[in-house]
Amino acid sequence: MGDGHTVTRWGGRPRGVVDVEHGGRSADTLATAGAGPRARLRAARLALWAVAAILAARQTALVLTTPSGQRLTDLETWVGPDGVLHVNGSLYDSTRFTGTPFAGLVLKPLTRAAEQALGWGWTFGTLLLVVALGLVVARALPRPVGRRTALLAAPVAISLLMVSLPVRSTLWLGQTSVIPVLLVLLGCLTVRGERTAGVLIGLAAALQPTVLLFAPLLWFTGRRRAALGAAATFAGCTLLAWAAMPGDSLTYWVHHVGGAGLGGSADALANQSLHGALLRSGLSGPPEIALFLLLGAAVAVLALRRAAGYARDGQLLLAVAVTGCAAVAVSPTSWQHQLLWVLPAAVGRVGRRAADRTVWPVAVVLVTTLPATMMLPNTPVMYPLRDNLVLLAALAAATAVPFLPRSSPRYDTPAPTVYARQVPARFGHVPLLPFLRRSLTRPSLLLELVLIRVTYAAYAQVRLAATGGSNELGRERAEHHGRLVLDAERFLGIDIEHAVNHAVVRAGWLRGFLDFYYESFHFVVPLTVLAVLYWRRPVDYRWARASLGFATLLALAGFWLFPLAPPRLMPGLGFIDTVHGAQDLANPDYGAMTAITNQYAAMPSLHFGWSLWCGVVIAVVAPRWWMKGLALLHPLLTVTAIVATANHWVLDAVGGALVVGGGFALTYLLIGPRGIAASGEVGRPPGPRKPQEQSRSVTSG
Repeated sequence: MGDGHTVTRWGGRPRGVVDVEHGGRSADTLATAGAGPRARLRAARLALWAVAAILAARQTALVLTTPSGQRLTDLETWVGPDGVLHVNGSLYDSTRFTGTPFAGLVLKPLTRAAEQALGWGWTFGTLLLVVALGLVVARALPRPVGRRTALLAAPVAISLLMVSLPVRSTLWLGQTSVIPVLLVLLGCLTVRGERTAGVLIGLAAALQPTVLLFAPLLWFTGRRRAALGAAATFAGCTLLAWAAMPGDSLTYWVHHVGGAGLGGSADALANQSLHGALLRSGLSGPPEIALFLLLGAAVAVLALRRAAGYARDGQLLLAVAVTGCAAVAVSPTSWQHQLLWVLPAAVGRVGRRAADRTVWPVAVVLVTTLPATMMLPNTPVMYPLRDNLVLLAALAAATAVPFLPRSSPRYDTPAPTVYARQVPARFGHVPLLPFLRRSLTRPSLLLELVLIRVTYAAYAQVRLAATGGSNELGRERAEHHGRLVLDAERFLGIDIEHAVNHAVVRAGWLRGFLDFYYESFHFVVPLTVLAVLYWRRPVDYRWARASLGFATLLALAGFWLFPLAPPRLMPGLGFIDTVHGAQDLANPDYGAMTAITNQYAAMPSLHFGWSLWCGVVIAVVAPRWWMKGLALLHPLLTVTAIVATANHWVLDAVGGALVVGGGFALTYLLIGPRGIAASGEVGRPPGPRKPQEQSRSVTSG
């Protein structure tokens, strides 16, 4: 196969391509390099392998320490004492067996051995398959590969696989879905003979029928003998199963059409295929089937065309990933444990700027690792995206994402990021965080939104976990801490909450205003400040975002170490909850918020902390004195609102101020002093300037 300048072959290194695996340096140069970089690289490699081993051990422990009957549930259904593989009738009588007839034919002789080793043997065998999968993926990265990448790719790939939802689901359920993926990768990327490659891919298709899409990919890329071998192997295995189990084969291939309707309702959220998405949208019957077939054919054709181009371009792993993503979309059912094809798509390079290069792989890793409810808000308008998030990622990889060809001048050398001049006025013995350097260009908006959403979801989960996962479990401890705070305020003479609360209740208009202020501005103002800085002041945006992140992390430590009941949840003190109304303090209910947040995460107050952060940031960057003064009104009104509505103690606001101060201090310590760039200078590469532009250079703040 050739593309005019590069000749490639499947299952090995590209021919005619210079091997610059060591970053283009000669062996003599590497041999004479200092021991320091080599030692650091060796230490990093050992650390990453240790992380991979810890993740593997953790996944194994989670499975094996779970009581029998709650772990390996699919495997138990198949091969347990009463499993379907023991039954003399059809495998599909109960619809619990989701494999092909050939899979049942292979598993039946192993039933007794699998039953005896239902825990340890199956789990460790699956782990070994995952490790082999990671090694194959690391070895198949698109060339050229730098020496550091080559050494670190394997443990990173294995770690990502271990934490991915498909692998975790496979281990938990006792599924076999890793096997077809590994067989395809071996056939496409590792083995040299076309006959062997065809047999491996044909076996994979016999276990997961939509994998047969790889046969036309082989054909279009010149491996026609392997394509014919894959089709012949698939047909032979399927006919063998048909001869041995004609009734089951008729059920699977005719009545259930390749597994449709097996293993659960096809419109369940776990089915991330086009068929499942159409059913969830309300379509059904012949119109839905016709539309599914039409869309599936279009996706398959477009994906195979793209994959063949990437294969001819020497990006064989990307070609396999694109085809696998198409297989996910066109399958009648694509359950969570079958979605592993999406993760290898992260190897594709997207974006001409260095700042954009991480957006796609980070998005893929997040989609395949985190639940969709953490990725998108739980609001009705987002349900169509949230419910089909993995499917959308697979469709994007298969049909739309503009992966760069190797012939692009930006494939190996993306446009560099322009950074603000580092200001030296900081502690020299403390290392800077290089990934938070102040770039003069805007970061990717998509990546920023995703990271903000994921960070907030994790923040909400930590808040809830701080009291044992529910408000009830932490109530006694939180009320004890509330009495301690009240005693401290009485000692200091600042226990003004009760007086302010009752004074506001008597002034109806003031109560309404403060209730509205408390409920409305907590998220709106910080997000608005971030949005304006992102658009107008990218350098300040990174500085402000980092300080807000550090402050929030410090606050999480406070929630965890010192759960605190706010005044409104303290029994016997006579506070009036002006926002939520009268409540039964033995069982407080604040609607949906009770289920998603921790009512006893009051110290420090992030209501006040975030408002103080907004005021400080605006006061620092605003060009007019009246803007600075107006900005400082926000924390003043916020502290009034949180005390008047009985949602916080005065000392909670003091704690909020401390964590915000700590956030700014950590930003200064780990990133350096704030840099200022005029709006006209954003994104401008360094170079000669006109005299009148000298005054607009980056300075320290």
